[in-house]
Amino acid sequence: MVTGSQAKPCKNPIGDYLLLKLFKNKVDYCRRHGIDIFYNNVLLQPKMFSFWAKTPTVKAAMLAHPEAEWIWWVDSDAAFTDMDFKLPLDRYKDHNFVVHGWPSLIQEKKKSWTSINAGVFLIRNCQWAMDFMEVWASMGPQSPDYDKWGEILSTMFKDKIFPESDDQSGLVYLLLKEKEKWGNKIYVEGEYYFEGYWMEIVGTFDNITERYTQIEKEVPALRRRHAEKVSESYARVWEEYLKDAGYGRGSWRRPFITHFTGCQPCSGDHNQMYSGQTCFDAMQKALLYADNQVLRNYGFVHPDLLDPSTVNLLPFDYPA
Repeated sequence: MVTGSQAKPCKNPIGDYLLLKLFKNKVDYCRRHGIDIFYNNVLLQPKMFSFWAKTPTVKAAMLAHPEAEWIWWVDSDAAFTDMDFKLPLDRYKDHNFVVHGWPSLIQEKKKSWTSINAGVFLIRNCQWAMDFMEVWASMGPQSPDYDKWGEILSTMFKDKIFPESDDQSGLVYLLLKEKEKWGNKIYVEGEYYFEGYWMEIVGTFDNITERYTQIEKEVPALRRRHAEKVSESYARVWEEYLKDAGYGRGSWRRPFITHFTGCQPCSGDHNQMYSGQTCFDAMQKALLYADNQVLRNYGFVHPDLLDPSTVNLLPFDYPA
């Protein structure tokens, strides 16, 4: 897993606190699943700032870890909210790049730069991927064609909200205009589990917790306290009871990754559709929701998802 943030302190007074909590969340997930994690906070290509910083970082990780079949980029503002779920890598055996999106939107006549979300993606560590990253990065600010790409992408995507070339629009462009060269190896994952928008997710946590708790009350084997090292085997047992839960809107399965798109925790320059406090409370709730899944192995729980400092001791047979 590869993630990161800026080198300097955040402008938002609580930004560094939030980034630390978000990083802890990723470390917890990786530890439970035996995944290595690389956190980068420098610009490996000085001109590739902001969202473009991920491309040289991912490429460097590919070269540094030839033993890794997959590199998994996860934005700093994304939180794992199902600590048991694992990506179904067999599903992607014929592809080299996997990104969450809405395939129907990509093909619509009215093209949208938000038909995918480039903040979470899988890329296979192979020569195809190295070549693809070179082409994708060539749209970035280090390129002499940067301004030209800004014009091309703004012309193609009428809903694009800023004139500069960006990685997400560039990725949609490659899917549409160079489909024969790249498209057959790119998989746009339409299933909700890959990552989801926080405003649609955070309000569902309480009801989902109630459903899981009810199942545990009925199935003693699921509520047995176990070592963290064997969490994956218990997750496989859970799948039998989640097979009808579905994914996405209306599902009562824990959402896998909750992405706080628009909240900008480091800069604080959040989308004006909502307040900074709304973002902060939602992040706090998501992070503690995930932390409770981790703490369960240690015998503790946060009783209030808006209070990070308080934990209660859990009885061994909870929630009998």
